[in-house]
Amino acid sequence: MRYLLMLEDDLDRIRRFTAIVKSCHPNARLEVYRTAPEFIAAYVTLGEIPCLVCLDHDLFADSPSDPDPGDGRDVSAYLTTQTPVSPVLIHSTNAPAADSMMYSMRDAGWTVDRIAPIGDDWIESYWFPTASEMIAPTGV
Repeated sequence: MRYLLMLEDDLDRIRRFTAIVKSCHPNARLEVYRTAPEFIAAYVTLGEIPCLVCLDHDLFADSPSDPDPGDGRDVSAYLTTQTPVSPVLIHSTNAPAADSMMYSMRDAGWTVDRIAPIGDDWIESYWFPTASEMIAPTGV
């Protein structure tokens, strides 16, 4: 079974990511964390190595009383202290932050690519093909 690990806070995006992975690769598992601290806590206790790590940058709390969700740079900074184990795909409209994440992770030895989430169908048209290519030849 293929295993993808993701940092993403938007519920609609999560639904769409989940739907396309399930539709195209029913035996794959997508695990999504909505805050940087949750992602890092899960990564520390990984039971298996993901075939792909997907990171957003800008994260937002659901309500003003929620704790700070952090951001993708918190996660990329943590991952730069870890041994690279899988490719990383960054998806963020915040180009300066996404580039910062990408270059710092590359400097630490990670294989990283980045896509800009542009258009209504970017998950299906850009993210999924890029993600599939990054984990080739066996696919998701």
